[in-house]
Amino acid sequence: MYALVIAGGEGERLRPLTSDRPKAMISVCGRPLIEHLLDWLKAGGVTDAVMLCGYKAEVLQGHLGDGRHFGLRIQYSLEDEPLGRGGALRKGYELLPASEHAIIALNADFLTDQPIPPLLDCHQRKGGIATVMLSQFRSPYGVTTLDRAGRIIEFSEKPLLPYWINAGVYVFSPGLFPLLPERGDHEDTTFPRLSGEGRIFGYKSKAFWRTIDTFKDLQEAERELEQLARR
Repeated sequence: MYALVIAGGEGERLRPLTSDRPKAMISVCGRPLIEHLLDWLKAGGVTDAVMLCGYKAEVLQGHLGDGRHFGLRIQYSLEDEPLGRGGALRKGYELLPASEHAIIALNADFLTDQPIPPLLDCHQRKGGIATVMLSQFRSPYGVTTLDRAGRIIEFSEKPLLPYWINAGVYVFSPGLFPLLPERGDHEDTTFPRLSGEGRIFGYKSKAFWRTIDTFKDLQEAERELEQLARR
């Protein structure tokens, strides 16, 4: 099974950590973020990964090599100029064999322990062309509950809200890739089109998931990983 890993992000909000490396190479609990993701992909049955690279690609290549030290076969799709995430996925797909019927695609900026097989099963059962992993939205702020008189009767610290957000993990069928833009973002172009046609589905995951965009995200991710390791 193949995975396309969008690993060319600059991570501007994490500078100076990303001044000399792509976002996927920042350290999380003493290991590059990309290593955590490769462990997750391997545990989920992925055997081959294509790194979609742009910014500081040589750092990623130098660290991962051909993937043998990580138990995977790794190839690289290099951008001469920024293509956007949709364009990167379309270009990277050219390296995959035609025999692949379900491809994992992901951003390289998060951590999760969501097993991959249920995502694949959902994709096959629904029969769509794309399946998106969704994570329940957690409020970044404390939330209050009022009674009819306006009295605060409850404080909830950063509760889960009844909304589901795109977690940056996808299962794609081969027919999806010709619909991707040559330049641009698939979430702005291809996904709205598929939604209108009823060909894209969501998988609601209640597993641990944490995106890493800021220093605060990084600190919280490290705390949460340490808690998971103690379970």
